[in-house]
Amino acid sequence: MLQSGPPMGERLLGARVRRREDGRLVTGRGRYVADVALPGMLHVAVQRSPHAHARIVRIDAGEARRWPGVVHVLLPADVATLGRLPLLVPHSSLVAPVCPEILPQEIVSYSGQAVALVVAESAAGAEDALDALQVEYEPLPAVATLDDALRPEAPHVHAGGNVAARYTQRVGDPARALGQAEVVVRETFNLHRGAGMALETRGILARWDGDLGQLTVWSTTQAPQILRRLVARYLGLAEHGVRVVTQDIGGGFGPKAIVYPEDILVPLLAKQLGRSVRFIETRREHLLAVTQERDQCHEVELGLTRDGEIVGLRDAFAHDCGAFVSWGVIVPLITSVSVPGPYRVPHYEVTLTALYTNRVPVTPVRGAGRPQAVFVMERMLDLAARRLGLDRVAIRARNLIQPGEFPYDVGLVSRDASRRRYDSGNYPECLRRLTEAVGWDGFAAEQQRARAAGRSIGLGLALFVEDTGLGPYEGVKVRIDPGGQVFVFSGTSSQGQSHETTLAQIVADGLSVPLERVTVVPGDTAGVPYGVGTFGSRVAVLAGTSAAQASAEVRRKALAVAADRLEAAPEDLTLEAGRVAVRGAPGRALTLGEVAAIASAPRPGYALPSGMDPGLEATAYVHVDQSTYSSGAHAAVVEVDCETCAIRILRYVAVDDCGTLINPAVVEGQVHGGVAHGIGNAFLEEIIYDAAGQLVTDTLMEYALPRALDVPDVEVHHVVTPSPLNPLGVKGAGEGGTLPAPAAIANAVVDALAPLGVNVTEMPLTRERLWRRVRAAAEARGSFRSAS
Repeated sequence: MLQSGPPMGERLLGARVRRREDGRLVTGRGRYVADVALPGMLHVAVQRSPHAHARIVRIDAGEARRWPGVVHVLLPADVATLGRLPLLVPHSSLVAPVCPEILPQEIVSYSGQAVALVVAESAAGAEDALDALQVEYEPLPAVATLDDALRPEAPHVHAGGNVAARYTQRVGDPARALGQAEVVVRETFNLHRGAGMALETRGILARWDGDLGQLTVWSTTQAPQILRRLVARYLGLAEHGVRVVTQDIGGGFGPKAIVYPEDILVPLLAKQLGRSVRFIETRREHLLAVTQERDQCHEVELGLTRDGEIVGLRDAFAHDCGAFVSWGVIVPLITSVSVPGPYRVPHYEVTLTALYTNRVPVTPVRGAGRPQAVFVMERMLDLAARRLGLDRVAIRARNLIQPGEFPYDVGLVSRDASRRRYDSGNYPECLRRLTEAVGWDGFAAEQQRARAAGRSIGLGLALFVEDTGLGPYEGVKVRIDPGGQVFVFSGTSSQGQSHETTLAQIVADGLSVPLERVTVVPGDTAGVPYGVGTFGSRVAVLAGTSAAQASAEVRRKALAVAADRLEAAPEDLTLEAGRVAVRGAPGRALTLGEVAAIASAPRPGYALPSGMDPGLEATAYVHVDQSTYSSGAHAAVVEVDCETCAIRILRYVAVDDCGTLINPAVVEGQVHGGVAHGIGNAFLEEIIYDAAGQLVTDTLMEYALPRALDVPDVEVHHVVTPSPLNPLGVKGAGEGGTLPAPAAIANAVVDALAPLGVNVTEMPLTRERLWRRVRAAAEARGSFRSAS
């Protein structure tokens, strides 16, 4: 049962508090970038390359400049001195890192790349004027697929070749272990491209105040401080002269953590033209030009004993970077260290080859390389169990890391260059809770009854480990104003993660004030100038702990100021319900607002105690040395129509361990959303390019997203193993639902079609792909009905 908040005196941390954002968002009172309309605002439309690979021969903007309502046309030559966007996440494996130019000076490298900008008095006018902007191209051979990039005679995406990085990590002696293994299972897996597909497309609005020399930017960014820093750098401004504001954001999922050319050029135009300038992306542009993910091909060998113990694992995979690597090779690096998951793998080798193609750049999308890793490991375990004649739960249980083995060193170097060391977990309990909840032991009988009735149902499961709470830091400022209201300024923007609720719960607990007295201001660089961003399931760990520390410091200051005024020792004071009182003398008391007034505006000659700085506020930046590790286990029950190959999910059960739960309802909402995303990845969402590198799935008619009927009720259970790495014991929860869903669904489909011997080695498992596999298996073995 959700509540606005528990009675005073009870802890808010861990309570099922109703999301405070919902009233505003559900009633249409949210404020998005498209809702910010400033006087005299200009509008931007972007001319994008129609070619995947081409040389720009000539641009004629004469007619476009004369178009009614057009104020300015920005061409590549106008911004040549800005150069390229920076490499934000470098890595030693990058042999030829290439980041995009702000606007391409000579070569376009993917269809949809921004080439020029038109600025007009109206959005429609700017869009219409694009037809008058004449760009002449000389098409060049395109690298449209991973296979194309690997061919020795393939054209080059960039002058340095198509290999962006090669990297190998090794634990133990996998070659020897596989050579001596009693059983070796081999398979190749293909995980295809998908998109983040947030409900709100990208948007940015900039206003220049020449008198103050200040630029204000409203943006859909997931990383306001990174955007602030880069805008200041490219425009030659002091960082304090740039303010980035993120209000409501309709989803992020990773692609909005990236800095795009428009993010630099719209502020530049506002400064040059002296007017507010706004760009709102269309849905087609979102499909065409926003970063994507998932595309990998894995060749895997798993060595085991005959009783199912893993002795060695080798994975060599190719990863499609797209045309550029502004975020380096963070996605394949995460994949490479995530394959072992919650299992003991004493001998492991992984080799990644990251390749350039003439497609949209690849950067993290919810899950960030981990869904691919989970799919590989969990499909291999199912294949091994079938090969060995073992129960699929038993083979997993035999290889799980045990609770007494934490902290557990996997032996690999993680994405942040630290050792991959699991901090806490209880993987056997997650598996036990899952099988109990889904009714694993009784499912075989249910399945036989369904088959007798002509129905094909199957049960699949998948386990995962997710590194969360990525450093280095995140800041929170807590301030009590003289009216007694508590303000919490967070450097992180919220795109649905409920920061306004969870951070308020932490601060209200820390200050012993009612929840309604706390206002959270997320993602505004005026409140917290330094930060990293909202991605990688990191906010609860870093911003949450920072909020707790800042609250503790404000509480200490409040007691010190009140003690001085009430002529009592701090230890003799109580703080409850926003009121500081002398213990045993309730009449001697001050409200927190009164304390804040004393601290903010002391009378002349009055000194604050202990040389305290004025104001009842504190800022905390929590630094972390390593990630926390969430985990869980998911199961799906599916029914497959063998004639149409439609897949229907009958049940979905999730067991999640994200450490201490700040708000169970919020965690469950994150799991639900992640599972929906995973279902889309499993059998619907696929970005498809043709042989020339042209996007085929350029509308939502071709790019299928999950509908309400595709997502079942998700049953969520919790296992709680607090992290020892922060005082709250929290771990991240934002991506856990996405990681195991494709693998659990694939395993369930294979189980449903076991009489036919259908194997699943790629995602998404579209109806066409499954139909072809079912048809081939049926032709080889006879009809499904006779086989069953």
